[in-house]
Amino acid sequence: MTIRLHYVHDPLCGWCYAAAPLAEAAAAVPGVEIVLHGGGLFPEPAQLAPAMVSHIRAADARIAQMTGQAFGRPYLDELLPDPALRLHSLPPIAAVMAAEELAGQGLGMHVAIQRAHYEDGKRVVEPETLADLAQGLGLDREAFVSAFAGQPVADHLSQTRRLMARFGLGGFPGFVRESDGRFDVLPHTQLYGQPGKFADLLKTG
Repeated sequence: MTIRLHYVHDPLCGWCYAAAPLAEAAAAVPGVEIVLHGGGLFPEPAQLAPAMVSHIRAADARIAQMTGQAFGRPYLDELLPDPALRLHSLPPIAAVMAAEELAGQGLGMHVAIQRAHYEDGKRVVEPETLADLAQGLGLDREAFVSAFAGQPVADHLSQTRRLMARFGLGGFPGFVRESDGRFDVLPHTQLYGQPGKFADLLKTG
C-alpha cells in the first residue's frame, strides 16, 4: 500500500523543528511518500520585537524538553537576540522546493535548514547560506541557484493555505495521510519525541 503523507511545514517554525523527527521517521517507512507544503509563517521579512523573542525562547525551551531537539548557543545567544535579524519564510521554502525539484531532497533540505538555524545560528534567509546547505546535500550549486530563483513560491503558499483550509489545519506543522483516495489528519502533538509511534500511526491509519 502506498501512502502519501502531506506535511504542512515552515522551516522557521519552532514546532516544525519539534516535528522534524516525526517526519524523518515517516519518510523511512517503506511505501511512504512525503509531500511538502510550505506555509509561510513569515510571508514578509519580519523583525522580532523583544516580547516575541521571549515568547520564542520559552517555546524553544519547551520543545527541547519534550523532544530532545538541540538549540545551539550560536542561535540562542547570537542569532535570536540580534536586532538585525529578519525572519522571512519565502527563501527557505523556495530552497526546499528547489531541492525537491532537483533531487527529491526537499525533506533533507528542510532538515538541513532547521539544523543550520536552530543549532548553528546561520542566517538561513540568505541565498548564499541556502546554496551552501544545498551543496552540503550533494546538489550542484549552480543548478540549485537557478532552480531556487525560479520557484513559484507565492503560488505554492496559496495552494498550501487552501489545503490547510480544506482539512481544518490551524497552523504549522500539520500532517495529512492520503491512502486509497482517503484523507486523514494525523494527530501529532501528543507524539512529539516519539517518532516510532508516529510511524506506527502512519502505517495503521
